[in-house]
Formats: sequence, structure tokens, C-alpha cells
Amino acid sequence: MVSRTPTKAPPSPKLGAGAGAGPVTPSKPSPSPVARGRRHALRRRLSPSTTKRRGSPLKSISSAPAAVAATFDRSLRSCRRRLLKLFARLAVLGSPRKRRAAAAGFQRLRSSSPPPPPPSRSPAVRAQSAALPPPLSPGKRTLFLDLDETLIHSQTDPPPARFDFTVRPVIGGQAVTFYVAKRPGVEEFLRAAAESFEVIVFTAGLQEYASLVLDRLDPDGEVFAHRLYRGACRDAGDGRLVKDLAATGRALDRAVIVDDNPNAYALQPENAIPVAPFVDDDNDQELHRVMAFLNVAAGYEDTREAIKYYQDLLAAS
Repeated sequence: MVSRTPTKAPPSPKLGAGAGAGPVTPSKPSPSPVARGRRHALRRRLSPSTTKRRGSPLKSISSAPAAVAATFDRSLRSCRRRLLKLFARLAVLGSPRKRRAAAAGFQRLRSSSPPPPPPSRSPAVRAQSAALPPPLSPGKRTLFLDLDETLIHSQTDPPPARFDFTVRPVIGGQAVTFYVAKRPGVEEFLRAAAESFEVIVFTAGLQEYASLVLDRLDPDGEVFAHRLYRGACRDAGDGRLVKDLAATGRALDRAVIVDDNPNAYALQPENAIPVAPFVDDDNDQELHRVMAFLNVAAGYEDTREAIKYYQDLLAAS
């Protein structure tokens, strides 16, 4: 009996005819179903998707859903906060002083700046800010006036031969009597100054004493816009008290200070109109001279230029 199924594949047809045609390669037999199954399984094991699933955990996280990545990010932030708290506690417990503070419940580190000095009971060193609220009339320039030996002269017992009034402040728990003499022309000067300037008294005197004197000079409160006392002065470190105009919040190109003490305006000498100290001279003309300057300053945008021009005039006369 002869089988109809061929035992080998028939030869492939020739690509060309004639003697010039090359040899023809026979085709490979088709693989059996078993072989095809084995090759398919091998390709699945070696496929890129299988390799990617077996790759680095970080790569798998990067390809994870957004929820998984967000959970991982929260875990990192939580870990970082815990480490910061741990380091802060270690720093607090680093010294005996900080251990005592931690035991008392203060968990913050001490500031590197030196602690403020303890408050003093003496009114001579009581702290007061020199910063002032904005002027009520922004167009006006500012005139800073000293009190003692500039507007008035005062002394304690024995009473002088001439004085205009007395004040009796309580200083250090004790009442002290001051006999006050007004400088000639002070009322006229203050009225003229208040018309074109914001007038501010800046004195190194004690508030308990100076406020009573200023109440007598300006009983209706129409002249002095603000009052600054000893606590608003700066200590130069050698006992000298300095009046820093820049700390008041007023523009220096629109400010003038009238004072008999050069140490008072040492920080801004270009803003100063010096006057001779007043004691008891009935013929004193210093305030009339300052009033003449006020008329000169009205023609200048920068009061420092007006001061320089005025001082040049005095030097030439």
C-alpha cells in the first residue's frame, strides 16, 4: 500500500531558467505544534514586559499610579519632620542651661542676640521710642526744638533773682521745685514757628519735669505737635545723649533742629541751627535770629541747603 502523504517537502520552483540560474535553497519544514508551543513560552519569558516587571523597585514606583507616589511623598515629609524635631530636642538638651529650660517647658532655642537690659525704676533711663506718627500736614517741614538753655532756663533752690514761673515735679519719689525763666521772645517765636513748621520738642530733660514746663509754654496745646523726652535720646556710650532725627520718621531734607548743645545733633549736624545757651540775659536775641532763618528756609526744598546758606551769611557778616 502506498501512502498519499509525502515524506518530505517538494522542491521549490526554480527562480529562473537556463544555465545562468543559481542553485535554489530548499525551504525549511514547518515546526510541529509542540515546537511552536515551546518557542512561544520561551519568548514570553524573555519578553521586555517581563524584564521590566523584574527591574528596579524605583522604576516600578515611578510607573505606579499617582496615589502610590503621593503616599510615598507624604511618608518622606513625615520622616523629615520627625528628624528635625529630634535634632531640635538634642540641641535644647546640649547644655545645662538649656536642659533647665527644656524641663520648664521651653522647647525653643534661645536667641543669639543679647537679652534686653532689665527695666530701671529710675525715670532718667526709662526707654521711649523716638518714632512719631505721620504729620497731620504733610506739606509742612519739621522744626525740632531743645528746651533747657534753648527756650528756657531753670534751676532748683536757691531761687534766682528773676524767674517767670515754677514747676514742682516728683522725681525719684521726691518733689523738687524748679524756677523757670523764659528766653526773651519765646512766645512770639513759637507762634511764628507753628505757622509754617510742625513743631516738636526734643529734650534730654526728664518727662516728669519737662512736661510741666511745656504745659506752661503751650497751655492750649496749639504749638507743640509732639514731645520727645530723655528716653527718646540715644546714649553715645560715654554719657552723652544724642538726638537721632532719622529715628523720628521725619525726612531729613525737611527737618531742622535748634539746640545749644552740639553733642545733641552730632548725628545730623547739617540739620542744626546752633544757638548760644541762655541763662539770664534779658537782652538775648537768639530766638529772633532763628526766626530770620525760618523766613529763609521757606524758599528752599531742602532745609539743609537753607541752613548752609544761612550759616554762610552769618560767617560773612
